[in-house]
Amino acid sequence: MNFEGLDPGLAEYAPAMHSALDPVLDAHLNPSLLQNVELDPEGVALEALPVQESVHIMEGVYSELHSVVAEVGVPVSVSHFDLHEEMLWVGSHGGHATSFFGPALERYSSFQVNGSDDIRQIQSLENGILFLTKNNLKYMARGGLIIFDYLLDESEDMHSLLLTDNSTLLVGGLQNHILEIDLNTVQETQKYAVETPGVTIMRQTNRFFFCGHTSGKVSLRDLRSFKVEHEFDAFSGSLSDFDVHGNLLAACGFSSRLTGLACDRFLKVYDLRMMRAITPLQVHVDPAFLRFIPTYTSRLAIISQSGQCQFCEPTGLANPADIFHVNPVGPLLMTFDVSASKQALAFGDSEGCVHLWTDSPEPSFNPYSRETEFALPCLVDSLPPLDWSQDLLPLSLIPVPLTTDTLLSDWPAANSAPAPRRAPPVDAEILRTMKKVGFIGYAPNPRTRLRNQIPYRLKESDSEFDSFSQVTESPIGREEELHLHMVSKKYRKVTIKYSKLGLEDFDFKHYNKTLFAGLEPHIPNAYCNCMIQVLYFLEPVRCLIQNHLCQKEFCLACELGFLFHMLDLSRGDPCQGSNFLRAFRTIPEASALGLILADSDEASGKGNLARLIQRWNRFILTQLHQDMQELEVPQAYRGAGGSSFCSSGDSVIGQLFSCEMENCSLCRCGSETVRASSTLLFTLSYPEDKTGKNCDFAQVLKRSICLEQNTQAWCDNCEKYQPTIQTRNIRHLPDILVINCEVNSLKEADFWRMQAEVAFKMAIKKHGGEISKNKEFALADWKELGSPEGVVMCSSIEELKNVWLPFSIRMKMTKNKGLDVCNWTDGDEIQWGPARAEEEHGVFVYDLMATVVHILDSRTGGSLVAHIKVGETYHQRKEGVTHQQWYLFNDFLIEPIDKHEAVQFDMNWKVPAILYYVKRNLNSKYNLNIKNPIEASVLLAEASLARKQRKTHTTFIPLMLNEMPQVGDLVGLDAEFVTLNEEEAELRSDGTKSTIKPSQMSVARITCVRGQGPNEGIPFIDDYISTQEQVVDYLTQYSGIKPGDLDAKISSKHLTTLKSTYLKLRFLIDIGVKFVGHGLQKDFRVINLMVPKDQVLDTVYLFHMPRKRMISLRFLAWYFLDLKIQGETHDSIEDARTALQLYRKYLELSKNGTEPESFHKVLKGLYEKGRKMDWKVPEPEGQTSPKNAAVFSSVLAL
Repeated sequence: MNFEGLDPGLAEYAPAMHSALDPVLDAHLNPSLLQNVELDPEGVALEALPVQESVHIMEGVYSELHSVVAEVGVPVSVSHFDLHEEMLWVGSHGGHATSFFGPALERYSSFQVNGSDDIRQIQSLENGILFLTKNNLKYMARGGLIIFDYLLDESEDMHSLLLTDNSTLLVGGLQNHILEIDLNTVQETQKYAVETPGVTIMRQTNRFFFCGHTSGKVSLRDLRSFKVEHEFDAFSGSLSDFDVHGNLLAACGFSSRLTGLACDRFLKVYDLRMMRAITPLQVHVDPAFLRFIPTYTSRLAIISQSGQCQFCEPTGLANPADIFHVNPVGPLLMTFDVSASKQALAFGDSEGCVHLWTDSPEPSFNPYSRETEFALPCLVDSLPPLDWSQDLLPLSLIPVPLTTDTLLSDWPAANSAPAPRRAPPVDAEILRTMKKVGFIGYAPNPRTRLRNQIPYRLKESDSEFDSFSQVTESPIGREEELHLHMVSKKYRKVTIKYSKLGLEDFDFKHYNKTLFAGLEPHIPNAYCNCMIQVLYFLEPVRCLIQNHLCQKEFCLACELGFLFHMLDLSRGDPCQGSNFLRAFRTIPEASALGLILADSDEASGKGNLARLIQRWNRFILTQLHQDMQELEVPQAYRGAGGSSFCSSGDSVIGQLFSCEMENCSLCRCGSETVRASSTLLFTLSYPEDKTGKNCDFAQVLKRSICLEQNTQAWCDNCEKYQPTIQTRNIRHLPDILVINCEVNSLKEADFWRMQAEVAFKMAIKKHGGEISKNKEFALADWKELGSPEGVVMCSSIEELKNVWLPFSIRMKMTKNKGLDVCNWTDGDEIQWGPARAEEEHGVFVYDLMATVVHILDSRTGGSLVAHIKVGETYHQRKEGVTHQQWYLFNDFLIEPIDKHEAVQFDMNWKVPAILYYVKRNLNSKYNLNIKNPIEASVLLAEASLARKQRKTHTTFIPLMLNEMPQVGDLVGLDAEFVTLNEEEAELRSDGTKSTIKPSQMSVARITCVRGQGPNEGIPFIDDYISTQEQVVDYLTQYSGIKPGDLDAKISSKHLTTLKSTYLKLRFLIDIGVKFVGHGLQKDFRVINLMVPKDQVLDTVYLFHMPRKRMISLRFLAWYFLDLKIQGETHDSIEDARTALQLYRKYLELSKNGTEPESFHKVLKGLYEKGRKMDWKVPEPEGQTSPKNAAVFSSVLAL
């Protein structure tokens, strides 16, 4: 910190002399601090003085948590959050250092660093703390012991230090050089000359060293040579502070005026990519300190000496409403620091007081802090009581004098016997899957613990309920953890078992006997499969999404529409959302919200899936709302204009999900502010009273919608932050009510469990008294419960257990902008009348449509499933019947369930996450027709993304208007791929290979050739697909793709986006063409297309005999066509043409399929020749053409 331009009043703080450990009272002590404080006769009491009680902290908003006095009356010169432990370090102008532990700021240590000079910078290391004074560098342990004391030259005036790595330190000051010091040898290793003296601030990134000078300049220096690479002349007077984050550098300082130096209210912001200044940021405070606090955005915190703090974006506009006041005890703030976790801010003032501001009630200073070592308490004066029943209690806790007599614990050998430790039981999963060969058993590793490690004792169950997604460290002794067996088999995480044939021999029908399509889970970030199914089975959402088409390359609404189209076409076969998730990974907001999981976190279940899917739910609704608001019709996709749903101004997503609200803010001065807003979903807010009284779900929902809370807010009348009462009123109810349950801790889980127990007891009493929980009733007995009193008719008492959620709720808008919410049953309709009639009076009935639940299973890390009420329209399209049914969707497992199962939540393993309620008769309000937005214009000529592509390199001729394909036309297709992620496999104990996760492929080239007409065999599509993801293997030998072919900067190919080519293939599929190719099933799977089977003519199956091997295209072309293809690399144009010729040959040999017996003899000759040749095509000098062979001659004779 450069003090040159600060308030002149600081000159009054003369550094006082201090003793080695005891700080004395400063002469400028503020008398107000001495109230109710007893001073030591020799100085000040060493205990920290609390300034005020802690206040209530709002999540996400910085508020003051604690304030303590480090050293009474002595200004704080520097503050620093420890990077290794939960500690805050403070240095004073008197050379005294004090540390505080945790957010409660409990004093940990206090010692004198320098007797005369102030502490100018503090840096924490793993084994101690570095303190920099004017001409001294001291390394001390956290308890106060000196590790080394390095004296600099007396002429030095040091101000800043920078730790470049674990053992190298840079020290700079007002002289014209910077010292490099080796911390291992404690010697000066290098002295770098500085052209502009006065280096008071130093920062480092992975590109540069940044040096801030007293002259107002910031220099950027090379990391190796320390030479100046660039220089910014930020301020004409002096530099106060600067910080660097990402590609931005922000600085504050003083400018020269006629009257002298003045604090400049314009922050200078520089773009480090172009090395130039961008628009300065005007703030509303006098900036003295600034720091980047990157959380979900790269916001800046700007602090003034008077205690004002303002948050703003470095490239945006500062808002006066974002200012709060620190309220220092002294007149000035002297120092400011931000913790590594960005959850805590520390301020030090001129009266020796430290203020801690946090954004949560229990902040942590570091993401991963080690445990702090405390001094052991004295055990002599107060001995702990000993419990003799505890076998592991050490008797050495009681100190005894040294004696030569025999101790009571010295048992004679005759009375002792060795007791070996009992071996833990073998895992039940190992015993179940073990195969015995002789007397040796082999079993796959269930991956429940680390290899070759056995715990000394069985892990005791953890009483704390921290997070639902935690996996137990050691599941040894599963028979003692009953909750592991609670998870029903259909709710467990499903995985695909891969064989040599990949997915071809995996029986998906075993998991899904319906005609609805599941989703495959092996793709990265496929945890959202359940929510995709929920959105698909909302009929208005399904229709409007498929009607949407825009020009954006990565549009989630477009990709979701393509995926919905695949789900419509599927007849029970699983689909995969690879293209949708590919676009999802490119959205910056998704990454900023933490929605993109690493493969390791997803496989191990480390992420909290319940919180993750609730954040994803809010994100996808917001993103779809934004995508649907873009109403411009792209020229490339003519006819893909607005959906029939859309109205100008708002999207249909907004019409379906948006709820209009009034937010009222009432200050205690009587001033009231009302503003309108809208939200796409609500979050449940649970009552603080956790007694066992009955609390309907409707009451909790009303409390969550019409939220009322007390908070600090800006009052225009008072012109400051004041305690206000925030209330929320509803103007308009949504058609689809989306609720995030927020059951993320033990407190909310106990509330659901308690309310379910109360509801169960009330249902039992209504039947006529207490009944055993295991007893089941006859259906006739329970029909009595179907009275208008509101009890749901059940056939078994088990259906009433763990139920708190109603199937329907009734909501009514009152005249005074209020909202009435109550549970609704079929019996209520008899009493109140049908719901359609009451809608005219502002009364709406919402029916439960879907519940998304988090399954807790320690063996797999947990999973997410959905219960969905599938409507009549879906059954009519798939099965030709009209009825409604509840289904369980667990990735590719789909199973019909009883409706009560959708609302039963056993909080030990089945936790609610998201609820969807839908207005009755919702479908009648919307036009549910789907108009295909893809037109023939997508097949016309388009520009290439490649900058170097020339017309001479064109490998295809686009279709003309008179060549547009018709129903039944042939199109030759071939695709080439590259690898994004390698295959993950392991070797079993018997030596066989097991695929854990298949390789992730991405399409790189797609070729379509004409199948008939005068231009037969000439390509009309030959697109190279640009990709933004890292390619690990171009597979050049098999794909012909070379590095650089997919790069728009250097590629000479016709480069397009995946979406553009996808639309061309979708149009061909929708028009009804027949695709001819070799191995098309894999091609369409990687491209992520669902093609009806009657539109696929695959030569790999045309020339195949049952229970025989598949034959390569190269061998078929040599055998039947006398062609040598795929020499050095593959070419997709050549392969597509060859497949067309093979299909023509198939029609010739099989007489258009009318003589299967004669073609069967041809295939037998093919397989005989293949076995003789070992399925290898001979080299040019080798064997003659098969047309001259005897086998082929006999085949032709047939």
